[in-house]
Amino acid sequence: MAALSSCPATLFLLPAVVVLLYLFFSPLNENHLTYFLSSSTVLIQQRPATPPYLNSLARIEEDLARARAAIRKAVRSKNYSSDKKEAFIPRGCIYRNPYAFHQSHIEMVKRFKVWTYREGAQPIFHEGPLNNIYAIEGQFIDEMDFIVGKSLKVVQFLYLPITSPEDYSRKRLQRIVTDYVKVVADKYPYWNRSGGADHFMVSCHDWAPSVSDANPELFKNFIRVLCNANSSEGFRPGRDVSLPEVNLPAGELGPPHLGQPSNNRPVLAFFAGRAHGNIRKILFEHWKDQDNEVLVHERLHKGQNYAKLMGQSNGKPRVVEAIHAGCVPVIISNNYSLPFNDVLDWSQFSIQIPVAKIPEIKTILLGISKNKYLKMQERVLRVRRHFVLNRPARPFDIIHMILHSLWLRRLNFGLPH
Repeated sequence: MAALSSCPATLFLLPAVVVLLYLFFSPLNENHLTYFLSSSTVLIQQRPATPPYLNSLARIEEDLARARAAIRKAVRSKNYSSDKKEAFIPRGCIYRNPYAFHQSHIEMVKRFKVWTYREGAQPIFHEGPLNNIYAIEGQFIDEMDFIVGKSLKVVQFLYLPITSPEDYSRKRLQRIVTDYVKVVADKYPYWNRSGGADHFMVSCHDWAPSVSDANPELFKNFIRVLCNANSSEGFRPGRDVSLPEVNLPAGELGPPHLGQPSNNRPVLAFFAGRAHGNIRKILFEHWKDQDNEVLVHERLHKGQNYAKLMGQSNGKPRVVEAIHAGCVPVIISNNYSLPFNDVLDWSQFSIQIPVAKIPEIKTILLGISKNKYLKMQERVLRVRRHFVLNRPARPFDIIHMILHSLWLRRLNFGLPH
């Protein structure tokens, strides 16, 4: 997503059916405390150490309280507390509050646990694409064996095999997910204990927000990790998690780094993609093949190289591609929830343009001073580590950032005990 990018309509319109359902059950607590990593101080009541006779859920909630207290202390003292030497220390204006984020990540690595349910068979469950535009889904699922030091096993069972195109219909997928939840809710105590609030699914496909439409009451507390993070299509910013789309070439863990120095970027903005959604239609109406500095193409002309054009532009069509190429993302959307927005201050390294101002794109971009652009580009290079995919995952990379978004949502509520 970047200059000339229509966030929701641009990225998430190809149908697919890979869903993964997890239980996440954190050794952690609090009484309905909303924890948003901003610069504001969050008050929390200290509690005594957990008596040994308390049940396991109570111990989890007490541990959560200690995690929150550690984060609050880091915000107040502008320092962190860790049992080991920290290889990376987040600092600077690209973060809403670097002290809170750093301590929160420390607490997550120390305490957060994720389990997968064993029920469900591929390709609907426990599998995702490892390459191309939906790759982050499959890479995240595949990484579950290594998440924060917890070894996981995914055992495959036969479950509603895909045999025809009709099997991909949204109504059938809604029934599959609803039936799956009922199976695990009847078999295990965890879903009913929390009403699904400590469960999440991962999907990078445009139908994913609609899986809960068939039974809104059943899924009202459920966390959905979605590439289609468009609130106009049912994404809930306070509950769901925005999953950054990563377009991986076969056998690679990231796009090529072809970004040129800032003095060798003759293209003001670049976009290339098919006419999916209303935002792209408006973009094409005003800019398709009409300008030498704002390059907008539905199809590249003969002899044009997509990767080279990305490296020569100041902005590009997808967030992760833009950041990897050292471009300042320019995001065109009214309803898109940006990835990792809980901790990253996107205003420091991206430009956001309302859909209504698409005709003014060039004027807006030319109105940004060279000095401001260079500062924003430098911040893009600093934030890039959070969008790098590693296998196995490493602290503060894209997998850990997704997990941290989930961790924050677990910090936002306490289970009765």
